[in-house]
Amino acid sequence: MDIDAVVGDVGSFDPELLQLPELSPFALKASPQIAEDLYAQWLSLPQTGRLVKSLIDDATAGIPINALGNSSSANAAGSNSLPSMFQAGSTPPLSPRSSSGSPRFSKLKTSPSSLRSPLKVFYFQNGRPPPKELQEHCLSRINDLFGGHMDGLQLHEFKLVTKELCKLPTFFSSAIFKKIDTSCSGIVTRDAFVRYWVDGNMLTMDTATQIFKILKQSDSNYLTQVDFKPILLELVATHPGLEFLHGTPEFQERYAETVIYRIFYYINRSGNGRLTLRELKRGNLIAAMQHADEEEDINKVLRYFSYEHFYVIYCKFWELDTDHDFLIDKENLIRYGNHALTYRIVDRVFSQIPRKFTSKVEGKMGYEDFVYFMLSEEDKSCEPSLEYWFKCIDLDGNGVLTPNELQFFYEEQLHRMECMAQEPVLFEDILCQIVDMIAPEREDYLTLADLKGCKLSGNVFNILFNLNKFIAFESRDPFLIRQEREDPTLTEWDRFAHREYIRLSMEEDGENASNGSVEVWDESLEAPF
Repeated sequence: MDIDAVVGDVGSFDPELLQLPELSPFALKASPQIAEDLYAQWLSLPQTGRLVKSLIDDATAGIPINALGNSSSANAAGSNSLPSMFQAGSTPPLSPRSSSGSPRFSKLKTSPSSLRSPLKVFYFQNGRPPPKELQEHCLSRINDLFGGHMDGLQLHEFKLVTKELCKLPTFFSSAIFKKIDTSCSGIVTRDAFVRYWVDGNMLTMDTATQIFKILKQSDSNYLTQVDFKPILLELVATHPGLEFLHGTPEFQERYAETVIYRIFYYINRSGNGRLTLRELKRGNLIAAMQHADEEEDINKVLRYFSYEHFYVIYCKFWELDTDHDFLIDKENLIRYGNHALTYRIVDRVFSQIPRKFTSKVEGKMGYEDFVYFMLSEEDKSCEPSLEYWFKCIDLDGNGVLTPNELQFFYEEQLHRMECMAQEPVLFEDILCQIVDMIAPEREDYLTLADLKGCKLSGNVFNILFNLNKFIAFESRDPFLIRQEREDPTLTEWDRFAHREYIRLSMEEDGENASNGSVEVWDESLEAPF
């Protein structure tokens, strides 16, 4: 049956039966869901059901259908058809071309089977059901895995289902199990799994959509940080590379939190804490999850899950948090990176211009806020970092960086160089260097698009407020250049985290400044100016 035949049945459509206010064409165009709701409500009316049935019967019998959609059986039904909006004989005339070239009439002349096909697309709101062959193969595999467990599977027996049937990381087992076992019985039966995975069309969804539906709350269309907590805790509890954490629950929590913060830093591009399906699909999180599930050494999963990366972040925070209240103030942060940052940029960070703090304590930065800061500071080549620091430098918030704004931040750098007997570089020369490096669309200001279009953009921010990295960039440290050439796939963050983990592990093993180990690392990476 053809939908157009039903929709075109203006003579059988009574807006009063819908009991909805009249809507303008503009409102319907702006909100297509309204039109769908109207149509769905019209279809639910008993008169509509009788009309549609009569139309199908006539089409099957080969009886012609007139322009109003009134068939012989419909006319015979009399009062069973919906009342017409027009008086008899007052129906608007059809276009002269409609009798021969109208798409409506050409569709009505097709076979009954083709008339029924459009309804399949309309009614499968949650996706098209799986092909018969795929469904049969899946059901066969379900029977194999649930065979011998007539009462169903317990949670510890469900991992094979997650891996073999769902093709998802094993640390999703608890999340899927709880989605199915809504009554908290501790058992998932074969029929319950079939209803959720096969009948619910999860089988035909792409992996990102499956994960999104599994993790999100039923009344939400986005993911929050809390939604990721269960799978991260299961990862910590089951991954062989994190087994050593089992005796320290507090660090299990910290590791899980840090991974979640990193996920939202890179993937939640809107920065609102609400991760959409589109953002999930555009990111590389799914591949990282699969990698974490397959790789026994968690430190080889550089995206999000590396324990070494967590260790570096947490230790840096702990070093700065001198009173260990899990909060950092301006004076704490100014010590970051051997006092590499200027007071002016630290003030901008604490003004919460680049990102609102989650600590809820006046003048204090929490651990999550520090994670965002540190990721931005140590890898200025990624887009989240460029956006973070662009907001800091954009004093008037007009979306462009003018020479005056650049000079405001560089003045403190210049003063620091003079105080430490470094050869000062005048701002005029710096400005020319920045313009040559970025090649902006206009030379009188820089835009975020200009910075994102240049691989050297991160150096602009180092020039303006990180003296150690500015001098390292000017001196073209051969050690760093060699590292970049050896493995160009590693990010600035990957290289920094690796160096810092070695340094921190040396300190923990007792190889401290007495034997020169720390000085070697500091001199080669960030000179202690």
